[in-house]
Amino acid sequence: MAGMHAWFDISAGVAGDMLLGSLLDAGADAAAVEAAIEAVAPGSVRLEAEAVVRGGQRATKARVRVLVEDPPHRRWATIRATLTTANLAEPTRERALHAFGLLADAEARAHGISPDDVHFHEVGALDSLADVVGTCEALRTLGVTAVTASPVRLGAGRVRAAHGDIPVPVPAVAELAIGWQVYATPERDANHSHGHTHDGGHEHEHEHEHEHEHEHEHEHEHEHHHGEHHHHGHGSDHDTPAVVTTQGSVGELATPTGLALVRALADTCGPLPAFTVTGVGVGAGGKDFVGWPNVVRVVVGQPLEDGPPEPAAAHPSAAPGRAPIADRGRIAASDHPGRDLSELRANVDDFDPRLWPGVLDALIDAGAVDAWLVPILMKKGRPGFTLHALAPEPLLQAVTSVTLTRTSTLGVRATPVSRTVAQRHWTRVEVVGELITVKVGSLDGVILHAEPEFDSLAAAAARLQYTEYDLAQRAVAAIAAAGLLHGQPLPAGLDAEE
Repeated sequence: MAGMHAWFDISAGVAGDMLLGSLLDAGADAAAVEAAIEAVAPGSVRLEAEAVVRGGQRATKARVRVLVEDPPHRRWATIRATLTTANLAEPTRERALHAFGLLADAEARAHGISPDDVHFHEVGALDSLADVVGTCEALRTLGVTAVTASPVRLGAGRVRAAHGDIPVPVPAVAELAIGWQVYATPERDANHSHGHTHDGGHEHEHEHEHEHEHEHEHEHEHEHHHGEHHHHGHGSDHDTPAVVTTQGSVGELATPTGLALVRALADTCGPLPAFTVTGVGVGAGGKDFVGWPNVVRVVVGQPLEDGPPEPAAAHPSAAPGRAPIADRGRIAASDHPGRDLSELRANVDDFDPRLWPGVLDALIDAGAVDAWLVPILMKKGRPGFTLHALAPEPLLQAVTSVTLTRTSTLGVRATPVSRTVAQRHWTRVEVVGELITVKVGSLDGVILHAEPEFDSLAAAAARLQYTEYDLAQRAVAAIAAAGLLHGQPLPAGLDAEE
């Protein structure tokens, strides 16, 4: 039986405590979650959950209470070692390492330092550890093996940071948003908030601070350092939005921890997929707004074997010369099966070729299963390209819109097509002490090929300080030693791709 699928509605924003609250509300094993948090922060924090109301909607508020007076600063290398050695279930450990890795990469990129030089200040480190590990363990207890999420609302306005007044999204959130569908929030919504919170806090008359926050017992601010001369760019920790400085603006709606978790867990950005719903959970943020319920919602379900197609995977785009943060170590989502597909085509001969990579990325982001270019010779000897995109029926309009708005073409042709695809499966092999994800293609129960999944391999190489080439050679040998060879019967127990 296939694992469960979780879809997060993060259209009102996202923070780590909101994700955790939604999963607890959906029925995750609270005792197991508490045990996992205790394993990484023994005697330092206590998880609490209570029912609250947000925008007239019932929700669960997850709180992390810090129990120690003077917790130490923690570097990413220290947190990585803690997660690696802690008594955690392997799926929880792997997901948590990935999320923290993305968070460290984003902070490092934003501040021009090495990821290993990123420091998490004392309460922020405990706060983020609890949110990340708790969320990953909650997913495991619910039997979730696949995650997708909606586009995310980032917020609007400006906030106060260590280096002055900066715009939303703050640097780390902007880095983590690369390749994901995002939008801000209507200012008219931000101007209408309740004059109180349901958590005992108070909102000043002219400060509309949207806080997806934990209300720690440590109320003073903590300075977040990146080594001796590097300071965190935006506020007191990774999961508490900074103070809003633009009157009437909502400020941050997505925190670095929350968005790092989404990028680490979710394979796809898109609408609710086709499945049989088995549970729903609602997690609350810290403030209550009239314009929308300040919540993250999770819908958990069993995938349908013959239901409508799920959206294609979002392939993050990135600036030239560097890999997208969210692609580092992430398992790629499955392609659309061979039904209800159309091939879109457009001829273009008056377009700056430097823009084509961004167009191809945008087509994939919009839901295309594949996108490619073919050089052609057009009338009057003009060189040009035919832009191709393969898209499922529910996303044809979105992919067509990208073609028309991101290129100079005046028309798009569509032809229904069918395709035959091999069955795909996932497994893992151990290479130099690291688990590397392997993608196995098969037909009628016989292996066609087995290859290391590059993002998993690259992430392991970075952790081991090996070259990707060296680790790839070792991975190929490990795959062969595991018997995953062309022509061999497909072993039982592999994870089938949905």
